[in-house]
Amino acid sequence: MKQIVKDYLYLLTGSVFVASAFSLFLLPNNLASGGVSGISVITYELFGISPGAFQLVANVLLLIIGWAILGLGFGVKSLVGSIFLPGVILFYEAIDAGAAVDDTLLAAIFGGVGVGVGLGLIFRGRASTGGMDLIAQILHKFTHIPLYLCIAILDGMVVLTAALTFSFTTGLYALIALFITVKMIDFVQLGFTQDKMAYVISEKRDFIVRAVFEELDRGATEIQAIGAYSRLDRPMLMIVVRQSEVSRLKEIIRRIDPEAFLVFSEAHEVLGQGFTSDKRYINVP
Repeated sequence: MKQIVKDYLYLLTGSVFVASAFSLFLLPNNLASGGVSGISVITYELFGISPGAFQLVANVLLLIIGWAILGLGFGVKSLVGSIFLPGVILFYEAIDAGAAVDDTLLAAIFGGVGVGVGLGLIFRGRASTGGMDLIAQILHKFTHIPLYLCIAILDGMVVLTAALTFSFTTGLYALIALFITVKMIDFVQLGFTQDKMAYVISEKRDFIVRAVFEELDRGATEIQAIGAYSRLDRPMLMIVVRQSEVSRLKEIIRRIDPEAFLVFSEAHEVLGQGFTSDKRYINVP
């Protein structure tokens, strides 16, 4: 029950973020940055159709089509999101909120941030607002084009149509908003991380593990690997450290084995002992 309430809080809060960013930044500046919301900006310009009403009807119809073709996997939360989000947009229309800023670049930046944060919260609530995602999944089902490419194609078509409807410059601003939205979705779902993951291949891995334990107070995981050329077993260490510990880890490895192979990568949303919970110590050989 607690998780259900949490999911709906994410869904409703995220929907308010998306609707507010759309109504205050994107719509008044003619920024159609993909999706059903982008189409509603274009139809509003061409035919004077209320963006909120257009999104409400389109989302519900697409949800029904999605249920018919893809099954009922989208659930009640998607239906709630498909109705609540356009409802908030209709509220902004009713009070004639107007533009928060007149500068198109600022509108693209803050509109993209607001939509990205909102969608990230909605996804964290394991929900959806329907729309173009459903069309993308239907297109993927029948064409077998990768889903991410289907989404990119559909959003690209919306942005291109916006560029033809308004201006090429406006289309470029819409692309900026779309790019920021994608990045903010990742930020909300994965968090801002300063953690790094190191992969180490060394003949002296036991000494490296001991040094990591004693000098960094970090753990390590040994992964079985095989050299592609030699076909010999080459166990690999995986070590997750904070950004501030990267230099110390590199110094430890270089000191123990200058010939060690070392690769660093980003580690997103690290959970577990030593990061999001207290460390527990056991005796090691």
